[in-house]
Amino acid sequence: MRITITVRDDDARRDGADPCELLRQWLDEQPELRGRTRRRTAATPPPGEMGAATDALLALLAPGGVAAAFAGAVVAWAQTRRGSQTITVRQADGREVTIVSTHVKGMDAAQTAELARRLTADLMSPPPPEEPTGTSGPDPRPPE
Repeated sequence: MRITITVRDDDARRDGADPCELLRQWLDEQPELRGRTRRRTAATPPPGEMGAATDALLALLAPGGVAAAFAGAVVAWAQTRRGSQTITVRQADGREVTIVSTHVKGMDAAQTAELARRLTADLMSPPPPEEPTGTSGPDPRPPE
């Protein structure tokens, strides 16, 4: 499964640190995730996003342990951040999950584990079925 991760620094840090690159380095330090992420810089924003260039990470995940390790690492990274960062994890089908670092900082171990479990479940869940298009014929109900 291919996912795209974007990180927005809500505090517009002035120290020049790129939060997307910091997350990539954090993920590469996890043995299960090493070599599964790479940087992507797009000249134009993806559909539905505003702005000029977009920095993002691409990750290739497999069901099971790798997805769980990814979810746990993203939540742990968010908890270590100063200020406020918004991490958006987007699947190829457009579904996305957003984590804001200021919302996860005060979580205890059980809450952190539950958030990582929910993120893993969201990542691994199949896409919703497509709505049927067109009509199947006249309405079989008699007129009133």
